[in-house]
Amino acid sequence: MTFSAEIKVMPLKELLDPQGKAVMSGLESLGLKNVEDVRIGKHIVLKINAETKEQASLVAEEAAKKLLANQVMEEFSVEII
Repeated sequence: MTFSAEIKVMPLKELLDPQGKAVMSGLESLGLKNVEDVRIGKHIVLKINAETKEQASLVAEEAAKKLLANQVMEEFSVEII
């Protein structure tokens, strides 16, 4: 069975997000003053062939831990659809 795994990778809340700050500055210069904060991350979709949803989740988490997220600076979440 083929599952879709959606992996969201975001910078840790404790760390500065230079991309987010640049976008925030751009929004302010466009007159969009209501935006309070911007965080920029990655959205990754994997198609995984597995027998169960749980197996697909394990594969996606391993991919995130080993390659897709730098756990020193980023956190990730996995959702199997």
